[in-house]
Amino acid sequence: MTCNSVGGSGPVRGTSQVGGPVNQFWKEIRRCVRILLRRPGFSSVCVLTLALSIGANTAIFSAVNATLLRQLPFGHASRIVWITGVRPVRSDAPFSLPDFLDYRDHVGSLDSLSAVGSWSGNLTGQGDTEQLNGVRVSANLFETLGVPAVLGRTLEPEDDQPGSARVVVMNYGLWQRRFGADASLVGKQLELNDASYTLVGILPPSFFFPIPGAELAVPLVPDADPLRFNRNTVNFLRMVGRIRPGVTPDQAQAEMNALAVKLRQQFPEPNARKLGVKLKPMRDQVTGGYRRALWVLLAAVGFVLLIACANLANLNLVRASVRRKEMSILSALGATRWQVVKQLLLESALLAAAGGALGLFLARIGVRALLALTPENVPLSGKIGLDAPVLAFTVLISLLAAIATGLVPALSITRGDLARQLKEASRGSTEGARGKGLRRGFVVVEVGLSLILLAGTAVLLKSFSKVQAVDPGFDPHGVLAVRLSLPKNRYPHVADVTRFYDALLPRVRALPDVSAAGVIQMLPLSGLISRIPFTVVGRAFSQEEIPEAEYRIASSMYLNVMHIPLLAGREFSESDTDQTRLVCHVNETLAKRYWPAGDAIGARVMLNDNNSGPREAEIVGIIHDVKDRGLETSSSFDIYIPVRQTHEDSIAWLQNYQHWVLRTRNDPLAVAETFRQQVREVDAEVATSSIRSMDQYYSMTIAPRRFNLQLLSMFAIGALALTLAGIYGVISYSVNQRTHEIGVRMALGAQPSDVMRMVIMDGLKPVLLGLALGILSVFALTRAVASLLFAVSASDPAALVSVTVLFCSVSLVAVIVPAHRAAKMDSLAVLRTD
Repeated sequence: MTCNSVGGSGPVRGTSQVGGPVNQFWKEIRRCVRILLRRPGFSSVCVLTLALSIGANTAIFSAVNATLLRQLPFGHASRIVWITGVRPVRSDAPFSLPDFLDYRDHVGSLDSLSAVGSWSGNLTGQGDTEQLNGVRVSANLFETLGVPAVLGRTLEPEDDQPGSARVVVMNYGLWQRRFGADASLVGKQLELNDASYTLVGILPPSFFFPIPGAELAVPLVPDADPLRFNRNTVNFLRMVGRIRPGVTPDQAQAEMNALAVKLRQQFPEPNARKLGVKLKPMRDQVTGGYRRALWVLLAAVGFVLLIACANLANLNLVRASVRRKEMSILSALGATRWQVVKQLLLESALLAAAGGALGLFLARIGVRALLALTPENVPLSGKIGLDAPVLAFTVLISLLAAIATGLVPALSITRGDLARQLKEASRGSTEGARGKGLRRGFVVVEVGLSLILLAGTAVLLKSFSKVQAVDPGFDPHGVLAVRLSLPKNRYPHVADVTRFYDALLPRVRALPDVSAAGVIQMLPLSGLISRIPFTVVGRAFSQEEIPEAEYRIASSMYLNVMHIPLLAGREFSESDTDQTRLVCHVNETLAKRYWPAGDAIGARVMLNDNNSGPREAEIVGIIHDVKDRGLETSSSFDIYIPVRQTHEDSIAWLQNYQHWVLRTRNDPLAVAETFRQQVREVDAEVATSSIRSMDQYYSMTIAPRRFNLQLLSMFAIGALALTLAGIYGVISYSVNQRTHEIGVRMALGAQPSDVMRMVIMDGLKPVLLGLALGILSVFALTRAVASLLFAVSASDPAALVSVTVLFCSVSLVAVIVPAHRAAKMDSLAVLRTD
């Protein structure tokens, strides 16, 4: 090929100004392909390394794109905020209906303000009874969110007026899953909780409710329940707002907090603990705690790609050194430095393009694997896939990989006088210190990045083990949990609910695989929250000092089923009824706080669990602390009351959240269908849902940490393998380059051990430098991963030392192999060859 084939001085004679450069470009492509095909081993390693790295980056980016970058399916999504209340011990508290009306009517920073509360309905008349999770919303919610219906309409202002007809809208998924996407369903009646609702609209496929798991929405109808207007009533609403153009979230929050101060002054008793509000972007509400984790994982897999590029750049440096004579000849024939660099970059671009194409295929597999590992509560996981932005990302990182792996070697090999290098190459001269320094520099980068990933994996592993070591307060093994939802019209009173309980309990206890059965309204580790204010009889509390406790309604055998230790006192019995004195259990943390002398049994507390005023309860038992909201949370105050002593105002808990727990002799899930059959025989209109073993609830609690650890471990192992390969390659090439020097040293009396020591020390220098830089980087990056850890510092000394020792050990192995080969050289044979 002539020098014009490398770059040419102008268009080929007889071609157009457009066709000439295009034809020349394709000629160069074909030539580069032939060059790469003559070295299939080198080309295959490059393509496969890039494909694995690019595929992993694409898969993780698909999750980041779907969860964190893609526009939320709301109009004016950047102005939509999620609003919760701030209390002395929490910043995610709900509001009462009067709170919502006050903020709606007096806050000017918001274009629109809507209320959202959890709701559930038993769907009947459509096959098996099914409990559907939904929301009660102010009718303006969909106007606030800027979401139209895909069929029919959304809620309108008249829908939440007193006396209005019952209407419901449902999401696209429920419409498809339960009703087969029947378009004629709109306008028809649905039976929910023994009441008829008209389905007025189907929401778009992309839409999701702000409360996870909700599939339908009914109007709030504020005036329908007069008790809701009592400021001392239950707090059950969160709010969704749309900020006015030109107003910042901080300004809106400041205005709402100023109103909260006025409300505390105006209503000191009910609002004493309501310190203000917290506004956060709706995306933060949707993504929850996964935002930081996904960014960290994307950075981690990006490190793997950088390590791969550094490795391939080293390979290209070695290959360019071998091709120095070829490049010098091209220069002697008239090729400019830019033309030579262009050819080398084109070869790198072809490898990167092939790696990107194969990486895209691997990314499809990676996305499926990622979805299999993803916890079920990861937001928007159903949207993860290879769409246009993800494809653009793949093209971009392939281009960057081509530049990263080809530019430095190309500039290095063409630096200086290529004609003089041709003469030196003919005399057998080797590359200078510059090439050697570049190769070692790439090793330093690889080692530093790998250490960061390994250190991150080590602290995540240590954190994960500490989470697993936390005592949940109960034994989850061998326990089945099933949520029942009772039709409200059929079970309007506590006595009705207890009759159902009395009818089902002996049937369940009689099952051969069931050793004990009980009921609780809020399962441990389920994430459900139910708090009530309480006071201790005989002690004075100001309104600001009144504490809150997690409120639990439990049956007599609940502690026995869950193996929750009773530390003092007695268990509940079936004789604890509405006709006897109200009794309660408190947990160890609460007892130690208010009765440090151990005299809690027999003490009395006032429980504000109803709309009529606090009830006095006698403490008859102290139980072991139970982790209600997660293994990583500190123990809260817990108060348990017997099922039969539930107040009528709290009946909704037993209607909607009646969790049955069964301790079984074999696999808990094997009993699930038999239990459901017993429920149907007692009342076919009672819906069963959330059928899981308590082991599954436990696993769901640690699933996010397991997900982070699994992915980061894979990335760290891949990074370590690439780095070790890079160290081995650099030292092996160095030994080959220094064959003559080693032969002379041995001929002059150097011992094999001296040669091994020399090669090992030479190989470990960049490793040690990389480790030092990696350790410094770990300390600099502690804040990035601190939120992902539990009871462990991001720069934990033990983890860092362990990882450093491990890295030094495996690096030593990678160095010893070529060092041993150097020590075994025959000096006379080497000198005769030279």
